[in-house]
Amino acid sequence: MSKKLTKRAEDYSKWYNELVVKADLAENSGVRGCMVIKPYGYAIWEKMQAELDRMFKETGHENAYFPIFIPKSYLSKEASHVEGFAKECAVVTHYRLKTAEDGSIVVDEDAKLEEELIVRPTSETIIWDTYRKWIQSYRDLPLLINQWANVVRWEMRTRLFLRTAEFLWQEGHTAHATEAEAIAEAEQMMNVYADFAEDFMAMPVIKGVKTASERFAGAIETYCIEALMQDGKALQAGTSHFLGQNFAKAFDVKFATKEGKQEYVWATSWGVSTRLMGALVMTHSDDNGLVLPPKLAPIQVVIIPIYKGLEQLDAIAERVAPLVKELRAKGISVKFDNRDTHKPGFKFNEYELKGVPIRIALGQRDMDNGTFEVARRDTLEKQIIPADEIVVKIEGLLEDIQENIYKKAIDHRANHITEVNSYDEFKEILASKGGFISAHWDGTDETEELIKNETKATIRCIPIDVKAENGSCMVTGKPSKNRVLFAKAY
Repeated sequence: MSKKLTKRAEDYSKWYNELVVKADLAENSGVRGCMVIKPYGYAIWEKMQAELDRMFKETGHENAYFPIFIPKSYLSKEASHVEGFAKECAVVTHYRLKTAEDGSIVVDEDAKLEEELIVRPTSETIIWDTYRKWIQSYRDLPLLINQWANVVRWEMRTRLFLRTAEFLWQEGHTAHATEAEAIAEAEQMMNVYADFAEDFMAMPVIKGVKTASERFAGAIETYCIEALMQDGKALQAGTSHFLGQNFAKAFDVKFATKEGKQEYVWATSWGVSTRLMGALVMTHSDDNGLVLPPKLAPIQVVIIPIYKGLEQLDAIAERVAPLVKELRAKGISVKFDNRDTHKPGFKFNEYELKGVPIRIALGQRDMDNGTFEVARRDTLEKQIIPADEIVVKIEGLLEDIQENIYKKAIDHRANHITEVNSYDEFKEILASKGGFISAHWDGTDETEELIKNETKATIRCIPIDVKAENGSCMVTGKPSKNRVLFAKAY
């Protein structure tokens, strides 16, 4: 393998970038700001997709697909929405190329579009224009639709998975007869995201609502899940928005009630993206490479033969075949790496770097003793397990690794939530320790902006389970009814 990774303690950002590339998750592409997701990285995303898709369908949602292009006039219909995305929009102005006299390819100036098209930064406008045709009466509600798609937000400073000009995501868009139903939907989807993050990604999250200035453009309330990375920075891992009747009014989406009255529907939208891949890398991985939760690992168990000559390899392969079959029958993904082009030491490093949860080594001594050498990725501990116990042990180990990395992440977060009462203390903790800082805030945009400008920390959320606690704002001294969570963030 190529030289070792930069250590997290030396340069966390460099460590992350190197790890994403060396572990074969993704790489920069020939298009500035866009990435290529490699097969191993995409396999993890597919596992995430499959679980989320199942959870969406279990909560009554269906998948559909809408155009990548949005007429510019649609975006102008909801003022705060367009303002929120205007600086990130990619615009299509022409529809044809031609060959110039010198043989180069140029834009055909005669092929100008009558109306410019925006490459979707998010799909609310095109979807609400469609919903007008789909919704006539209360019988058509609720309408619960999800779309798996790509979106474009023209970012100038990019980082693989965390911020790219084009990224993959899902976006849910729902329509409801009442305000209460729409709010319940937005809250439900925040909970679905939190369950996914904790149960599958083994990543603890804090559920909360955003402040007015941090809300999604066009939303009345934004619910979020916030995770803490190992370097003490927060990462917004998913959002769910209660949109009120803003988009229904902008696109004239009404329904006839049971009483025959015409009313505007109530809306939500919600989404998570390939940014979750970045969160997964940064929550668990170490200086040796990725550490993947077994539930999302493309390869859960790798078996590496240690042999001299093809005869030994054949004998090992024969011993391994029934084990592979038995593990696969239990839904465990296994790879028997019998490549004769790479030495066992190279393979050990490769699968450690790629975060494979369990590695089994099998050599002549193990063959003679009827045992397997088993190493777990999270703790790097090895043990010798008798062949007749191996399947049960592996099942138990996979569960244990999933629980252990979750516990490790939750302990890390517990050690990085600090309550402060003064602005000086706030700045000192931010500089020395980072993490979530719980503090009183006077509720004004001005104070929030001042803190952001002076410290680069933002209010990540007002936690859902925040307790009422009279205090005074750490900056202005004005009264405050509860604490909020600040952090520097990705």
